[in-house]
Amino acid sequence: MSDAPARPQRFAAPRGTNDILPEDWPYWKYVRDTAERVCEQFGYRRIETPIFEHAGVFLRTSGEGTDIVEKEVYLFEDRGGDRLALRPEGTANVMRAYVEHGLGSAPQPVRLYYIGQNFRYDRPQAGRYRQHTQLGIEAVGDGHPLVDAEVINLLLSFYRELGLTGYSLKINTIGDPACRPRYIEVLRDYYRPLLGRVCPDCRIRFDKNPLRLLDCKEEQCQPIIAGAPRMHDYLCDACREHFAKLQAYLSLLKIGFSIDERLVRGLDYYTRTVFEVHPKEEGAQSAMGSGGRYDGLIELLGGPPTPGIGFGTGFERLILNLKRQEVPVPPTPPPDVYIAHIGDEAIALALEVAEAVRGAGCGAILGSAGRSLKAHLRQASARDARFAAIIGQNEAAAREVTLRDMRDHTERRLTLGDVAQVVAHKAATA
Repeated sequence: MSDAPARPQRFAAPRGTNDILPEDWPYWKYVRDTAERVCEQFGYRRIETPIFEHAGVFLRTSGEGTDIVEKEVYLFEDRGGDRLALRPEGTANVMRAYVEHGLGSAPQPVRLYYIGQNFRYDRPQAGRYRQHTQLGIEAVGDGHPLVDAEVINLLLSFYRELGLTGYSLKINTIGDPACRPRYIEVLRDYYRPLLGRVCPDCRIRFDKNPLRLLDCKEEQCQPIIAGAPRMHDYLCDACREHFAKLQAYLSLLKIGFSIDERLVRGLDYYTRTVFEVHPKEEGAQSAMGSGGRYDGLIELLGGPPTPGIGFGTGFERLILNLKRQEVPVPPTPPPDVYIAHIGDEAIALALEVAEAVRGAGCGAILGSAGRSLKAHLRQASARDARFAAIIGQNEAAAREVTLRDMRDHTERRLTLGDVAQVVAHKAATA
């Protein structure tokens, strides 16, 4: 038997999660910065909620038979015995905050946006992960279709500002509690004799979430969906008028769209308007962004009847499409100065130089101890630093710095105070 110690276990990121490495961070920063700018241009304000909530916030609002409740939510019990859930989507917990903090007394609609991570136990695929980052917006307290058009316009403006092209908008109406029950009854009557021909998931949906029958992607269900009754034939006058006005407002905004009567969304709290935006690339994974109206959601959380509408769009899928379309993004700016110090005597002055440069609002990288000047300059070049601040024994004794311009390789000897001033001036005029 060998006495050699066991090799330590080597870990990898859990399935369905990703590390964001430095070379990918410019995409994430670009999407985040653009999202914040566009949301604020439309008058939306930032809100943050916990990444876990009491499980009922999601289980009560998502609807029995939805994928979130049946398959996807991460549930756990904490040490105090509370049943909690990692956030699978953003709307329900923002509505919980709206009720809890009395935002109904603020001027309506309350316009909110958030950027955060959601968690769903789902089959990972390109652009779709078990942990994903999402921009979400909610406009709460106004049921007019003009707000629906504003929300859709915000989403498309965001994509346009990112530089994405070729996407298509699909819209639909799924009625409301006044007209949808009658349609559900008719839809079940149609499906009942056909249950032996549908997929296992649709047999479950028939009882628990019948609208999702229209959203099934299984090949065996497509002919049955094609012959299903149309929701639009059963709309009440109010829902029909709401949808007609939405289309008129989108046309005024010169926003192209198509009506997809199979578009129903996956959560039970949606009413009337639903929409999705799809990329043009063949085989692209599902929608880039989607949303809809949820006029009954706040009542499920103990609040008064309050209309609302919002959307969610995932960063991972957006970045996938930015790369596919080769949209240029601003790179991470290189450091202004790399500080090359040679010998122990130079370390104290190197630390002072780094602090002075950073204090002037510029970036400085402190080189590693024990390297030769040649090795330091290779590092400065590899990091694309504008300047190398060289401190050797002579410079340390005189409390001066040799500042090398890494572009034209000119050098000059400067005092500590002059180094920060010269670097700051060059950075401001670059």
